[in-house]
Amino acid sequence: MNLKNALWILFISMIPLIELRGAVPVGTVLGLPFYINFAVAVIGNLIPVPFILLLIPKVLDFMERFEFLKPIVRWVRRRAEKNQGKIESSESSEPIIEIVDEGGKTIATTGKRKMSRATFLGLMLFVLLPIPGTGAWTGTLVASLFEFPKLKSFLSIVLGVVGCGVIMCLASYGVLGFLSFLL
Repeated sequence: MNLKNALWILFISMIPLIELRGAVPVGTVLGLPFYINFAVAVIGNLIPVPFILLLIPKVLDFMERFEFLKPIVRWVRRRAEKNQGKIESSESSEPIIEIVDEGGKTIATTGKRKMSRATFLGLMLFVLLPIPGTGAWTGTLVASLFEFPKLKSFLSIVLGVVGCGVIMCLASYGVLGFLSFLL
């Protein structure tokens, strides 16, 4: 195994929009064994996920301080709030109460949001599908903006990335190439 090639795959799989979907075929061309390619691409694709989950709300708050970015941030938040009602993620045993300041910014939230099974599977399938515009980066942004529980979101995204890795390895190496370790 060539460590330099594996590091390239790790780096490529962390890039938004390219992610694992682009890294696995590159690893195939570079001659990496499928199991190394798969593992490195999955790990690289998952590295940004916790940071996005934890930091996107803070990044949006920071961006909102600048007058020229305020309309964009407010548009993103309005879209998320509007679509959040369509998703069954707010099923809760406790009512969710938000404390809002004069500017409409949420200061504090009480109660707990839950993630329904359908939402969990939907997020996982969204990340799993190897089509443009889906993936770990976009799925994590959605989970963060919709304020899904972080741990369940992370698990759903991990399962989606692993599933996408399997699909991409099957497509890149072929079924027989992927299952060659069994033969």
